[in-house]
Amino acid sequence: MKNEKLAKSYRVEDGKDFRLKDYDPADTDGWHSKQRAEEALQHGVARLAELQDKLYAQDRWAVLLIFQGMDAAGKDGAIKHVMSGVNPEGCQVYSFKVPTEAELRHDFLWRTTLDLPQRGHIGIFNRSYYEEVLIVRVHPGVLKGEKVPPSLVTKNLWGQRFEDIRSFERHLARDGTVIRKFFLNLSKKEQKRRFLARLDQPEKNWKFSAADIHERECWDDYMNAYQEMIINTASKYAPWYAVPADNKWFTRLVVSSVIVDALEELDLSYPKVDGVKRKELAAARKLLLKK
Repeated sequence: MKNEKLAKSYRVEDGKDFRLKDYDPADTDGWHSKQRAEEALQHGVARLAELQDKLYAQDRWAVLLIFQGMDAAGKDGAIKHVMSGVNPEGCQVYSFKVPTEAELRHDFLWRTTLDLPQRGHIGIFNRSYYEEVLIVRVHPGVLKGEKVPPSLVTKNLWGQRFEDIRSFERHLARDGTVIRKFFLNLSKKEQKRRFLARLDQPEKNWKFSAADIHERECWDDYMNAYQEMIINTASKYAPWYAVPADNKWFTRLVVSSVIVDALEELDLSYPKVDGVKRKELAAARKLLLKK
């Protein structure tokens, strides 16, 4: 099927040649029908539910999904629609906002580490430790509040943070955590349209923040930061996906395809019952039939 290749179309696992300008935010990879894409998404949601049930039952692998992108890129919507069919008991979503005072007293990986998924579960990070090489890089003043010893804040800081992230993700992968990272690649023009919709539609007013407008002034700086992030942290064990985000229906289809593909690679299955357990089940059946 056509949507099966979407999992690979936007995959970046070797970032050395990655350039954001090569990825069109409005791309739909030949999908011209929104209706057909939404039908394919529903198939993906159903398949994801089946695979997640086996993941939970097998209790061996953990899955970490990371979503990054500019404001209004559609992170919340993608998570809501793609994960709509999974069992909530085996899936947790964490949104990371401005760090608390307690979090600022620890290293930059500490607060997200506390919420990593356990085996058998899917953990979703709506923003993540990657904010430390994005917003902190675009707004260096934020770094002063992190209480890092001044002698350690050198020109090598960002390279060191990239190195720490790569090592951290390699450690997770070696211990059984499957990592998939999504950069929702939104155009500045489409962000403007979505911001105006938030202003014009009363039911969307709550989503609007004046701070979002100020961040638009740093658009180019953010794009450079995202590009550097992917160049330096894309790997085979923790690939990035530069997902076109101007068309929400296509964004969700790509994200669904990536997650389904990742779970299918694990060859998941329900735990097999041994002889002792079979006898126990047979005995239980006899007791039930008698009552």
